[in-house]
Order: sequence, then C-alpha cells, then structure tokens
Amino acid sequence: MVDIGTESAARLADRTPVSVSWPAVFGGAVCGAGLAFVLDAFGAAIGLAVSSTAPTWRDASFALVFLSGIYLILTAILSYGLGAYLAARIRERLSDLAEEREIRDGVQGLIVWGAMTLATALMVTLGASGLSHLSGQSPGSSAASTSVAGENIVAFDLDRLFRGANRPMSIPYQYVRAEAARILLTTSSHRGMLAEDRTYLVGLVERTTGLPAAEAQTRVNNVSASARQNIDRARNSAVIMAFMIAAAALLGAVAAWFAAAAGGRQRDGIQAAWPGAEWRAPSIRF
Repeated sequence: MVDIGTESAARLADRTPVSVSWPAVFGGAVCGAGLAFVLDAFGAAIGLAVSSTAPTWRDASFALVFLSGIYLILTAILSYGLGAYLAARIRERLSDLAEEREIRDGVQGLIVWGAMTLATALMVTLGASGLSHLSGQSPGSSAASTSVAGENIVAFDLDRLFRGANRPMSIPYQYVRAEAARILLTTSSHRGMLAEDRTYLVGLVERTTGLPAAEAQTRVNNVSASARQNIDRARNSAVIMAFMIAAAALLGAVAAWFAAAAGGRQRDGIQAAWPGAEWRAPSIRF
C-alpha cells in the first residue's frame, strides 16, 4: 500500500528547483558587513582592538588579547547571523516541505557566511599588501634593505640599539638597521643568537653609534633580551588570535545556519517575528 501523502510530498520535492537568491545573499552580506564594521569600530574605541598602539609588545596583556578574541567571536556571531537572517527573510517563499525549507534556508545562510568571509579575507590581504609596500620602501634605500617583520616587532629595540649623538652620516643607516633587525629575530630561535652574530652586532653598534666596545656589548645584551621577550609575546598573541579567528569563523557559520532557518520560518508565517506578535487587539464595533 502506497502512502499518497508521502508520494505527493516526494513529487513536490522533486519538482521544486534548487535555486539561490543572489540579490538576497548580496543584501544580507552587505548588512552583516556593515554591522561587523560598526562593532569593530566600537571595540577599537573601548580598547578591544587586536593590536596594541604601544611602541613595544611587552605592554600588550594576554588578558586583553583573550578578551579581544571573545569580542571578535561575539561580533562574528552577530554579523553573520544578521546577514544570514536577512538573506532568508527577504527571499521568495518556498513551497517545499518543512524539512526541505530548513535545509535550503540554512544553505542560503552558509552562502552569506562564505561571501562575507571571502570579502573579509580579500580586504585583509589587500590591506596587508598595501601596508607592506608602504613600510617596505624608504627614501634612499631599496626594498631589499628593509626588514618588515623586524621593524614591526622590535622597532623600539632597534631605536634603543642605535641611539647615539655621534652617529657617522656616511654609514647607510637603513641597511644597518634592517641587518640588525634580522639578527635580533634569531634570539627567539632554539639556538638563540649565535656567538659570531652577537660579536658582529656589537661591532656594528660600535661603528654606528661611536660607543666604546664595553658599552656596545652591554647595550646589545640588554636589547637582545628585550627583543626576545617582545618576539615571544608577539608569537603567543598571534597564536591566541589565530585560534580566536578560526573559532569566530566556525561559530559564525553555525549562527548563519540557524539564523537563516529562523528567518525562513518567519518569512513563511510559521514562526512569529517576535514574541507576542501573533496577538492582535480585538476589533471594536459600534
């Protein structure tokens, strides 16, 4: 015996074409991106920015980095959820079964999540490329003589290393600074700074600043210890933020699925838009 209701439902599901409402996806992604921008600006205003404005990495607290990551997760859930909800809410009604509608609206939300994620990655890549070009070029020096990573992490330590009033003007300071930055970056390796590199750096400081050998040795020891501390802090902060970004993206996908499913139920009149919305005041007749 064949169940007529089941057979008709199966035929309805087979007849319904699988389609994606791209205008709804675009509108939801734009609204979600706008909310993410507002929340990121608010987070930066209250001190929850990912990066610190301090001249040295030692001023960055792990608690602040972790709190910034939590705020990033909340921002992702809200922005992805809003974009997916609107994308499902404003698309045309579906005539499928309830289970099929949930799946199609959820997929619509995941498409919004993917579009927003790809747009964010593209903007970050373009922004990082532009900043690297700006920081990699300096007047009177080529791009090969600069050390972008060293400048970003141990810039203040480099300033302390070559601080002095008797600096000879004939020495190519940009190349010397970049070379010293690359040497200081080796302090965070397993072997640490090699003895020959430390000796060379002491001589480099001595020639550049005009300090005596003993003072140059002391300065190199202090700056290398500070640089290793800053590099370790930068590495640990980067690991925490990378984990938080991945968690925010995954939780954002979950939020997009459920928000789109809720938006589809409200679009089809199955669920009220807000609690008590189905209540209507009784009409008064005279």
